Amino acid sequence: MLKIHHLNNSRSQRILWLLEELGVPYEIVKYQRMTPVPYAPPELKKVHPLGKSPVLEDNGHVIAESGAEVEYIIDTYGKGRMKPKHGSDDYWRYVEWMHYAEGSAMLPLLMALYTGMLGDAAAMLKPRVDSEIANNLSYMDAALGSREFFVGNELTGADIQLLFVLEAAGARLEPYKNLIRYRTAMHARPAYKRGIEKGGEYQLMSR
Repeated sequence: MLKIHHLNNSRSQRILWLLEELGVPYEIVKYQRMTPVPYAPPELKKVHPLGKSPVLEDNGHVIAESGAEVEYIIDTYGKGRMKPKHGSDDYWRYVEWMHYAEGSAMLPLLMALYTGMLGDAAAMLKPRVDSEIANNLSYMDAALGSREFFVGNELTGADIQLLFVLEAAGARLEPYKNLIRYRTAMHARPAYKRGIEKGGEYQLMSR
């Protein structure tokens, strides 16, 4: 059975959501972040050298990086679902959004997290970081518009990737009404709720 090494309050939650959407049976191995600094526990180093989550194990494959796991699950178990037809216009939009989520959108959010820990020492960086976050959220809000999903007319792996960005944005999302509407709709999906129930604590939801 497919196994997910799952860390609370992490990208791992997007993998549980995807598996629930596809109805794929899976086993969860749970890990809790440490305190007071919420690092991943050292036990994850035994699973993958980076010591991060999620890590997927299936049929002899050990895969880190949530984007790669989304691709693996959809290609292996999706049966044509959750991914546009290869070579179509929607397919290339899908590929772009898949890479954009971690390649562009998450970087300034992570910088905001780390510079926030530095306080006044990071004061010179804060305006630039805030500007980049606003730039990305404005871009996503305009691209989504009144659409239900980011690509095509059905949920895809791109939505699985992008929702985490909006959850990480927290209160910064308030000016972007299309993104607020979208985040609310994704949280209402039964499969998303099942993933939360199985994954446990997930504070990103309420930020």
